[in-house]
Amino acid sequence: MTTRTLTALERSKDRYGAGSAEVKLALLRRLERADLRSARAVSRLHEALCFLRAYPDDARLLAQVERMLARFAGRADLRRAREALTDTGIAGTAIRYRFFWSTLRWLVRRWPERIKIDRSETEIADKLASALPLLLTWAEAAALKELGPPAFAAIDRLRARGEGDAAFFARRIAAMPGDGFTREAFHDAIEPTYELEPGPDTPARTRAKHAAAPLAYQRGPLRCARPDLREELGRRYRAVRLASAREGGQLIELARSAMVTRSRDLDAFAYGNARDVRLVDDGGGLGFVLIGVMPERRALIAATRGYLILHNGVPIGYGEAFVIGRSATMTFNIFATFRGGEAAYTFARTLAMVRHLFGAESFSLDPYQLGKGNDEALASGAWWFYYKLGFRPLAGRARRPLREELARMRADPAHRSSEATLRTLAESRLLFDFDRSRTPVLSPVAEPGLRIGDGLAARAGGERERVLAQCSREAMRLTGVRSLRGFSAGERLAWQRWSPVVVFALPGVSRWSPAERRALARVIRAKGGRDEGQFIARFAAHPKLERALFGKRSGI
Repeated sequence: MTTRTLTALERSKDRYGAGSAEVKLALLRRLERADLRSARAVSRLHEALCFLRAYPDDARLLAQVERMLARFAGRADLRRAREALTDTGIAGTAIRYRFFWSTLRWLVRRWPERIKIDRSETEIADKLASALPLLLTWAEAAALKELGPPAFAAIDRLRARGEGDAAFFARRIAAMPGDGFTREAFHDAIEPTYELEPGPDTPARTRAKHAAAPLAYQRGPLRCARPDLREELGRRYRAVRLASAREGGQLIELARSAMVTRSRDLDAFAYGNARDVRLVDDGGGLGFVLIGVMPERRALIAATRGYLILHNGVPIGYGEAFVIGRSATMTFNIFATFRGGEAAYTFARTLAMVRHLFGAESFSLDPYQLGKGNDEALASGAWWFYYKLGFRPLAGRARRPLREELARMRADPAHRSSEATLRTLAESRLLFDFDRSRTPVLSPVAEPGLRIGDGLAARAGGERERVLAQCSREAMRLTGVRSLRGFSAGERLAWQRWSPVVVFALPGVSRWSPAERRALARVIRAKGGRDEGQFIARFAAHPKLERALFGKRSGI
């Protein structure tokens, strides 16, 4: 009986209209006190509840769902299946993952007593044994080298009473000489697996929600039809606002938790800037948390925006936008619980948000997003999902296999692309251009870096630091900047990184007009500002800069 009830809930959860709420309420009340027999059944109920929390019919249904989710960790069936539910992100269960350095530091700050190193991997124990002497005093290191104790035995002896092994390890790395990049490289080369034990406020999909988000009940069917992408790109979002630093920090934590509970990581969230978080209300319960990156972690040229997709405050997906001029390279992911519903509509609204906020007219998808080295994207049919929305391959080598595959589909409407075909198609980027009169080409962002390398090799003679210091002075002279006094730390860092670009990667910059060179200085300074919005606008308003960086081609 319980199995039939659970199946009925799954079949009815995304059906809306007259009487739908009553049907779901009756099923939920039966399942609230039911004793489910397997871990899979517990997980199925949890996913149905999460879906209904994001897409509730009415207030009564939402209240029932919230009550069941709040008590979910205490269910007897969940407690029995806890080990089998590891890594599901369900409240009351553990998460095991090779967390990257920034995420480990966050977890250690927030839950030092609940994060620990997984001690089952022999290879990791050997790497830790080699790394430990570099993290200790000279005398401690000498003792370890002489005695050679097992890595975890050494950690247990050296860590303070009450201090966990992961906290000890993270704090010792944080105390190393160098900067955040060297510490990150040191940690991530070891690749430890960690276990985050469950607690009342540890990351859990069961609790994931931005309570202050606008609420809209689902009165009619979900928007499952394929949208007209051009029409959607022409329609603006409802409202946007800058979050306070406090709320921004909370929203970044929500985004990071969404990654942790799904065994993922995203640099734009890991290095999110709490002073550069915007909330976009798209109407109908759909919203976006748009997260900027701290100045020291920004890309040299592209402006990066991570985004968390919310529906009624519940995270349903995420991605990044990398914007240069009028072009944006996009990543887009809908979480498994919410796939098969409004994914195409949500993607269209994501592009519309990026267009209206940042002025992007061309959108591209890199091969990984389409399935290259990404089995999840291959299995989901990502390539055809984007093709049917209007994206097209840019590289000529992808057009022949596409024509052949389309011919097979015309001959046999039941034909489905093989994995080998999808892998071939995914080798090339896809592109959608809002302005049909343009013929955009994706310019290699690596090109300026190669020019700088060639310039330094020719001029430095082994003394790169000396020449780099000269670059700063030369760039100031070329752009009319008399002094960096008044520049923030982020603006100074941007100037340091861009100076060799000005000197080596902008051919003919000395022949630009004084106004164009002064505008270049403003572009560089904006790169290190509070947020990258000004950089996007200033870069787009300086076509000579884009042509110099990428030749006469447009796009990224």
